[in-house]
Amino acid sequence: MLRYLMLFSCCVLTACGAPTPTSDPLPEDDGGFYHIQLLVDDQHPLNTELDVDMYDIDLFDSSPELIAALQARGVEVICYFSAGSYENWRDDADDFPSAALGNDMDGWPGEKWLDISNTDLQDVMAARLDLAAEKGCDGVDPDNVDGYSNNTGFILSAADQLAYNRWLADQAHARGLTIGLKNDLGQITDLVADFDFAVNEECFAYDECDLLSPFVLADKPVLHIEYGSEFYYPGPERDALCAQSSELGLQTLIMPDDLDGSFRIRCP
Repeated sequence: MLRYLMLFSCCVLTACGAPTPTSDPLPEDDGGFYHIQLLVDDQHPLNTELDVDMYDIDLFDSSPELIAALQARGVEVICYFSAGSYENWRDDADDFPSAALGNDMDGWPGEKWLDISNTDLQDVMAARLDLAAEKGCDGVDPDNVDGYSNNTGFILSAADQLAYNRWLADQAHARGLTIGLKNDLGQITDLVADFDFAVNEECFAYDECDLLSPFVLADKPVLHIEYGSEFYYPGPERDALCAQSSELGLQTLIMPDDLDGSFRIRCP
C-alpha cells in the first residue's frame, strides 16, 4: 500500500541481490510522468516544481491552495485516501462505525482493516469523496481496496470487493473525479472498465505485472513503484527492471520503502 512518495516512468523486476556498497549519492531525477508524496512535513517538504504531469498527494494533509497552485502549472492532482482501512489519526476517525473495524493492519500502527460489506461505511467514504471535490482534486487514489484477499477479521467475498470498488468508482465519477485502482490485481479484468488508471506497488517483486495488462491494452496508465534496494544504483538489476517495464508499458519509479521523498529513480 502506498504511503509517501512516488513518481512514474518505465521499469520491471527480476531476481534481486544486495545493493553494491557505494558512497555515491542517490540520484535526484525530476522527470517522469507523475509524482506521489503523502508524507509532507518540515523534514519532507513537497517539491512542487517537478516536471511531471500528475501529483498524487494526501487528501487530508493537502490544502486547496496547494492543489490550485499545482493545477496552475498544468499538473493533474490526484488525492490519496484509504478506502479499505481505518486510520486512527484521521480527522474523520470518529465517524467510522465500530462494527466495521477489523484486524490490525500488519506493519501500520493505528490502522485496521474495514468490513467493506458494511454499508454504513458508504457515508464516510462519500464524505471523503465530497472533500476531494471541494478541495479541487482532479481524481482520487483510494488505497487498500483488496481486503477480500487479506486477513481482515471479516468474511469478505470477491463479490463484496467488486461491489465496493465499483461503488467507489461510480461515486468518484458522479463528482467529476477520476479514480485509480490500487493493487487488487486479481480483479483487474472485472474492474478495468470502471477505473481510469491503475496504481501498483511491487508487482515485479511478486512476479505478477502481467496481470496489469488490461489497463495497458485499454490505454489507461499503470503507475508502478518498486522499493527494492537492489535497484538503487546502476547495474544489471535495474537494467532488467527498466527493460521489462518498458516492454509491458508500465510507468515505473524506484523509491525508498518508507516513501519519504529522499530520492526517486525513474527508468530512462
